[in-house]
Amino acid sequence: MRAAQTRQRILDAAAQVFAEYGYSAGTTNRIAERAGMSIGSLYQYFPNKDAVLRALMDEHLQAGTELLGNRLSEGLPEGLEDTLRLFVRAVIDNHRDNPRLHRVLFEEAPRAPEFLDRLHELERFSVDMAAQLLARHHGTRADRLTAQIVVVTIESLVHRLVTSGENVDFQHAEDEIVLLLTGYLRAPTDQTASRRSKNSR
Repeated sequence: MRAAQTRQRILDAAAQVFAEYGYSAGTTNRIAERAGMSIGSLYQYFPNKDAVLRALMDEHLQAGTELLGNRLSEGLPEGLEDTLRLFVRAVIDNHRDNPRLHRVLFEEAPRAPEFLDRLHELERFSVDMAAQLLARHHGTRADRLTAQIVVVTIESLVHRLVTSGENVDFQHAEDEIVLLLTGYLRAPTDQTASRRSKNSR
């Protein structure tokens, strides 16, 4: 139990240091000092800075998975807009608490293979959930590619907004992303448009 608490103390300190100094200047010496321990004690838990960073990344991704799972367990939304809002709000809530750290994790730091594997695992989970939920709405695109486009669009837009450095009205941003994706999902496909054209002749 004490070891787990010490490890978490290091990660909390690392989150502060990386957010304040960035990846390059966020040294293990600074992390150890912020955590109130010697550098030797820190190395008992993490062999280097990148190991600390990978643990922070994994913590962030795990939080995202749990947050989405918890939102889904509270009950499935009825309408398409509410379904999209559930996903958008979960991503915003997981990203906006510490924008500077988010930028370090996803823009400045090197991407380790295990981190990319974890990132793809989370994306597959989100796409699976999105495809299942979209299939519940009649007249809505619900194939896997569409679900993937929805998930990637939400992640990309929220990431850009969070790391923009501007004072973002996230409620307004949420509404706009939901509006954008609702229009996309309800737009007729080429096949549907072709059938309508034939029927109108």
